[in-house]
Amino acid sequence: MPVSANPLNSAVVVKYQADISSTGLPVIRQKTLNDVKFTANEQDVYDVVNALFSLSIHPVVQSILCKNYDLIEE
Repeated sequence: MPVSANPLNSAVVVKYQADISSTGLPVIRQKTLNDVKFTANEQDVYDVVNALFSLSIHPVVQSILCKNYDLIEE
């Protein structure tokens, strides 16, 4: 049973430090950037995320690239 993977969509989840809690721990929030071009190079996506968040006062903690596929049995 061969299976083919058809690209559906992709998004970048950016986790950033929004604040420091009263206990001194970082408060982490996340922002999802949808409709990222599926064929975009990972380095390019990383560079764009860093460029966008360089405009913010909040430092980026983690960038996650999510690619979704539709698996179809042939």
